[in-house]
Amino acid sequence: MKKKKLRIAIQGIATSFHEVAALTHFEGPIDTVECLSFHELCETLKYDRADYAVMAIENSIAGSILPNYFLLQEYHFAIVGELYLPIHMHLLALPGVKMEDIKCIESHPMAIRQCTEFLNKLQGVEIRESEDTALSAKRVKDKKLKDTAAIANEHAAKKFGLQILEKRIETHKKNFTRFLILTKKSERIIDSNKASLSFEVANEAGSLANVLMSFKENNINLTKIQSIPIIGKPREYSIHIDVEWKKKKNYDVALNLVLRQTRNLNVLGEYKKAEIKS
Repeated sequence: MKKKKLRIAIQGIATSFHEVAALTHFEGPIDTVECLSFHELCETLKYDRADYAVMAIENSIAGSILPNYFLLQEYHFAIVGELYLPIHMHLLALPGVKMEDIKCIESHPMAIRQCTEFLNKLQGVEIRESEDTALSAKRVKDKKLKDTAAIANEHAAKKFGLQILEKRIETHKKNFTRFLILTKKSERIIDSNKASLSFEVANEAGSLANVLMSFKENNINLTKIQSIPIIGKPREYSIHIDVEWKKKKNYDVALNLVLRQTRNLNVLGEYKKAEIKS
């Protein structure tokens, strides 16, 4: 019997970095479900139009994607994996177009932020935000825009028949985006060694420090800490952290301590730490 393909929701269209991440993470053939916003991506997973979703959460140049932390809280999906994808940005245009012909450059806001050093050197060029890197490349091709370039990857250049005007325009060459693998129901990951948690602490001196000390005393490594405002509660924040461990028992002990020190503790997922490969 032929194995059914997994349906993976991605932000963007074919050849986007999200599709590259999905193809890299999942073994075997998959069907990608294109979503033009992260909200649409979450709705697609919520209503079972996809089995998993791939969501970018941070970039080594542009930083955290804060709106996606709000979406994680709203939808309560389970994080079952992560992936660090090397990101190489190229400036794409129609064949024959020269740099001096370009009056507008468009791409996803995160891609633009990753290329600010290059873009800041340009004069008289409008920078326009779009829903997706690959969609920007497709728009240049479909509309035959001779005065517009797109920031996207090499896969988009090949698919849409565009030339690369400028290669590797990202500000720092060691540029990675971290993607989360999401699903509706939590899955038991054998040999998990990383977790994503969220919680609230009392607005008192030392309350957060006490929580972090519980992890330190149990040899749990804190790799990420991010606070986001709690809507409708000024000066109150939800704390998101990522932790790693060598012994699961140490993590379990620390988690029991933290449970008594926090409010609304939520284990977003326990999964295997991803390797960062150049």
